[in-house]
Amino acid sequence: MSEATTVAERLAALRLTLPTPPAPAAAYQPFAVAGELVHTAGQLPLVDGTLAGTGTCGDGVTTEDAAELARLAAINVLAVARAAAGGTDADLERVRIVKVTVFVASTPDFTEQHLVANGASTLLADVLGDAGVHARSAVGVSALPLGSPVEVEAILRIG
Repeated sequence: MSEATTVAERLAALRLTLPTPPAPAAAYQPFAVAGELVHTAGQLPLVDGTLAGTGTCGDGVTTEDAAELARLAAINVLAVARAAAGGTDADLERVRIVKVTVFVASTPDFTEQHLVANGASTLLADVLGDAGVHARSAVGVSALPLGSPVEVEAILRIG
């Protein structure tokens, strides 16, 4: 993949097609624009409108499985970013990820939230290159919407 230089080429090399952004499940919008910054709503690991997994890390959901779910949620973050930037994969060339927050449904003794979050962080860097490298928080929580093990939100700049 080192030869891929555009977002479209990276997506093709990763065999990824970004979906239509998931519709909000409650009273909110997928993103809000404030100047050059875009704040995404939290994204779940939805695939074709279906949650790809449920449960809690430390109680049946492994770190590896949750990292894959974080990757899927990050794909939805990119779909929202694409919509905010103009609607095409080429518009993602103008996107810079600034900050990512990954929420991980966890038991009190689970301490690998940072490893779960790597699933999202790695995907964003793989697709956007240097523009996908970001600051990050990985936060353990008791529960997430619909029983999802992970939720990913981002602050990005469109320039």
